[in-house]
Amino acid sequence: MTRHYRIHTGEKPYSCTICGKGFVCTGSLAKHRRAHTGEKPYSCITCGKKFAYNSDLLRHLKTHTGQKPYHCKRCGKMFLYKSDLLKHMRTHTGEKPYGCKTCGKMFAYNGDLLKHTRAHTGEKPYHCKTCGKMFGYSSSLLKHMGIHTGVKPHHCKTCGKMFASNSDLVKHTRMHTGERPYHCKTCGKVFGYSSSLLKHMRMHTGVKPYHCKTCGKSFT
Repeated sequence: MTRHYRIHTGEKPYSCTICGKGFVCTGSLAKHRRAHTGEKPYSCITCGKKFAYNSDLLRHLKTHTGQKPYHCKRCGKMFLYKSDLLKHMRTHTGEKPYGCKTCGKMFAYNGDLLKHTRAHTGEKPYHCKTCGKMFGYSSSLLKHMGIHTGVKPHHCKTCGKMFASNSDLVKHTRMHTGERPYHCKTCGKVFGYSSSLLKHMRMHTGVKPYHCKTCGKSFT
């Protein structure tokens, strides 16, 4: 009963001695401490992987059983986790709940918003250990690493061409499939690449982002 009352009062009498965060009960505090200590008391009996929380172990176990209890009622696609189903549903509803505070652009996933904000902040958290070059996205770093290693692990099943990153392979396959997933909301024209759509949009907006430093003339 005492613990329940704290939900209403907001009282959090148990504090983490490391970071000061407060908790309603000792059990929650004990779980939180694992974030600092790295303790992982829950183990998978199949592969031995360890987890800090029992809920994470239960989620992991489904990867061995192949169980996918959550399915999309629109397309039938199956998911291991309810959270993944909820994210997937946005592809059908078009919902974009995450907005950029700088430019207002909306995103379906928080991860995409976080990546986008780097375009404004210039943050580059990923760096190449070989040459020190910095990148805003992990995919850009992986692609760059191919310059040093020469490794191109992604290959086209149609023509055999090799690529350093999966994103480059995906773009390439559109040459074979003819897929054009990007469409202009103004005139309906479709494109195979987002860069092509952005270039096309300038015909409607009149934006000319490239300027000649000599004469000042602008170009699309």
